[in-house]
Amino acid sequence: MKRKITEKLISWKNRPSGRMPLLVYGARQVGKTHIIREFAALCYKNIAEVNMETNRTVRSYFEGSIDPVRIVRFLETEVRQRIVPGETLIFFDEVQSCPRALTALKYFNENAPEYHIVCAGSLLGVAINRDEFSFPVGNVDSLIMFPLDFEEFLLSQNEEMLCEEIKRSYNANEALPASLHEKALELYRIYLIVGGMPMPVLSYSNSGSLIPVPEVQNRILNDYIADMSKYAENAESVKIRAAYNSIPVQLAKDNKKFQYKLAQRGGTAAIFGAAIDWLNFAGIVLKCVKLEHAFMPISVYQDISSFKIYMSDVGLLTMKSGISQQAVMSAGELENTFLGAITENYVAQVFAAKHYGLYYWATDGQAEVDFILQKDGDIIPVEVKTGKRTKSKSLAIFAEKYKPAYIIRISSKNFGFENNIKSVPLYAAFCI
Repeated sequence: MKRKITEKLISWKNRPSGRMPLLVYGARQVGKTHIIREFAALCYKNIAEVNMETNRTVRSYFEGSIDPVRIVRFLETEVRQRIVPGETLIFFDEVQSCPRALTALKYFNENAPEYHIVCAGSLLGVAINRDEFSFPVGNVDSLIMFPLDFEEFLLSQNEEMLCEEIKRSYNANEALPASLHEKALELYRIYLIVGGMPMPVLSYSNSGSLIPVPEVQNRILNDYIADMSKYAENAESVKIRAAYNSIPVQLAKDNKKFQYKLAQRGGTAAIFGAAIDWLNFAGIVLKCVKLEHAFMPISVYQDISSFKIYMSDVGLLTMKSGISQQAVMSAGELENTFLGAITENYVAQVFAAKHYGLYYWATDGQAEVDFILQKDGDIIPVEVKTGKRTKSKSLAIFAEKYKPAYIIRISSKNFGFENNIKSVPLYAAFCI
């Protein structure tokens, strides 16, 4: 599978100066280990890989020494190959299991920057946000790896030409030919079911069938639940699971703002705040915060007490919600309102992968705009619609109040630009 993060890894390797050890964040089974191995095979003569979760010998060595020269000598004996600066990639997987290894990165950066080091971990974000954790601030680079976006999914299905046509039409605001538009919409609906986690995508690609996909997704969800029990205190893990399991119910409401009482009767921010942070740091959920005002820069006008929670992968949401594959695949204007929640989750996932901050705007009961982007010096409202019915009073209220440069409306309609509204088909959200 072609992943966009590979280009970023290559850029890191080829940096002429200032390269630091690299941390790759991302949820479990998002493909971190696989892509780093592929990157090593492409760009290095060999890889010195150690799994810190399973290799107790290496973990115990770090407890005694974090001198780079001694560590490299020890690793050479452990992996039974020479480690040559610039030719060998040192890869510490599941590095959150060895805090001293992360501390050692500071000394590699300061005293042995010639060595190329990449670290990854499924719960790396959780680990480094612990109070007792010593994090090498200012001495590491970082990348976040997300599930495959829809463009990467198309590439996995050998639809390179369709990708190019979608991008061309987006830039030109010209409608795709009707046949290509319908084909892209059908593939988009398949993506809502499969999602972007590599194993479900591989299962669908190999079988050409959606039938085995939920079983693969269920294994991923079970792994997430196991992590919640393994890497959190018992009392906290109960809250984490309750918050996570409530997400489909939260998104089914007309007002999708996260309500603690839906996770547990009598639930409050004091009870569930740390649990939501855990899910966010683990890369399992996406947090979309309400804006009080849509002024530049939008990040300073957020109301941190009001937010929505989306799942990091739309396919996992589809599976977890129990909505039928037939309902998702139907091409008509549907009565199933939960499809709107799935569509919003899909767009949130796209924007997160493009490193947009996730924000929405709402007034007291009058209007709500799904997403607000700070893009190219402008503040752009984004409205998301499941089908072709696109009238929105909320957008009109926002436009009157803030006079945006233009508006983006994502729906099943074809490309176009009219009345200061840029129409973007659902399948083209990755172009924004």
